[in-house]
Amino acid sequence: MQKNISLLGSTGSIGRNVLEVVHQFPGRFRIVGLAAGTNISILRDQIEAFQPQLVSVATETLAHELAQTLPAKWQDKILTGQEGNQRVATLEEADTVVSSIVGAAGLLPTLAAIKAGKNIALANKETLVMAGELVMQTVKDHNVNLLPIDSEHNAIFQALAAGRQEDVHKIILTASGGPFREKSERELWDVSPEEALNHPNWDMGKKISIDSATLMNKGLEVIEARWLFDIDVEHIEVLVHPQSIVHSLVEYIDGSVIAQMGIPDMRIPIAYALSWPERLKTGLSRLNLAKCMDLNFLPPDFNRFPALKLAYQVCKRGGTLPAVLNAANEVAVDSFLNKRIRFPEISLVVAETLNRLPCEEIHNVESVLDADLSARMQAESIVEAFQMHYQQRIGKEM
Repeated sequence: MQKNISLLGSTGSIGRNVLEVVHQFPGRFRIVGLAAGTNISILRDQIEAFQPQLVSVATETLAHELAQTLPAKWQDKILTGQEGNQRVATLEEADTVVSSIVGAAGLLPTLAAIKAGKNIALANKETLVMAGELVMQTVKDHNVNLLPIDSEHNAIFQALAAGRQEDVHKIILTASGGPFREKSERELWDVSPEEALNHPNWDMGKKISIDSATLMNKGLEVIEARWLFDIDVEHIEVLVHPQSIVHSLVEYIDGSVIAQMGIPDMRIPIAYALSWPERLKTGLSRLNLAKCMDLNFLPPDFNRFPALKLAYQVCKRGGTLPAVLNAANEVAVDSFLNKRIRFPEISLVVAETLNRLPCEEIHNVESVLDADLSARMQAESIVEAFQMHYQQRIGKEM
């Protein structure tokens, strides 16, 4: 049976990989909706290739520019902003929604899709970081499937098939360690955005690449796993695995450890999330175990990479703090990419934002959005203070 897919975040790294899988299996999948941000050049090519019924872009200006490059029939099929994203997410013809918008912007359209009865293939970890309990309760209320696309959570999902939920002792998320796993604390102050974007194993977007370098990405995954698999954070462990061959593991109470392994290619977990409970012949390279001479596993260094420790702390406290953590991190990462702050200051901005804002209960999605906005305002003011301090110090040294 063919699945009709609305794809949120179509021009990003995950979105493009999703479309490669869809293109490879035209009889299995059909794209009915595409939501993108600002990259209308890539989106235009995607529209021509997949002929969706509805698309969305970030702004009215971009919608107008896009419409000028397409046949007249598209004039009333191009929507904008969050409303456009939600329209694409709830498109009647869609039975599956792939949520791969980066950041907090993915929360509302994903929730809208769940409430509309769509099955979710989730690559937007921020949805569960910000409002995990609320989202998972909505999934239960509307009786839909939510399957993870992230390689780590997809691996856990597969390994959990080996036993009962009540027999799980812990889950182990693996992390490549990013490009700076061997740098000292002092050396981290001198790294550039260009260096941070150079991930050793995965081809990812800018924001996720920086999160991988700080290990915040793994921290967000810890929070996501807590809700996705209904497991206490005390039973979630992170290990640095530089080879990115073992994507994650589950340890059961009898001592058995079940691992999911494969080459580091996002098309594998994407294909499984889309085809579950079946598997597809992707045609990708096979894992050659004979050539895997070393598989190393190391504990993370919380001193050099404090972002991961912050994520564990807010996961334990709960409430609005994970949303605060995520929002502050988005501001800090953007500031680092624009060379307003230095690499270690990403975690410092997040930590100070958490210190300034209270932990409040989540009553509804508005509670989450209010916390998100407050955190962004606080984080921006902290970034400005760091900038001023740095400029003053440089001035004195000159």
